[in-house]
Amino acid sequence: MPTVLRIRGYRFFFFSNEGNEPPHIHVESGENYAKFWLEPVTLSRVIGFSGPELTKIHKMVAGHIKLFTELLRNGK
Repeated sequence: MPTVLRIRGYRFFFFSNEGNEPPHIHVESGENYAKFWLEPVTLSRVIGFSGPELTKIHKMVAGHIKLFTELLRNGK
């Protein structure tokens, strides 16, 4: 599961093989975890993050959408 971005205490990463799921990014910080679909940016799953924190993470995902989609397309 390569880390593609670390920012403000959050780690953004992909798993190498997740079958036929739509493009998405995983985010974790400490014991908290979230998964966001990328097209459009939508929360898929969450464990532990608060509502305000999820809003902040959603904005970070949207702000780095080009990076994430390019990495997925290139198989990184």
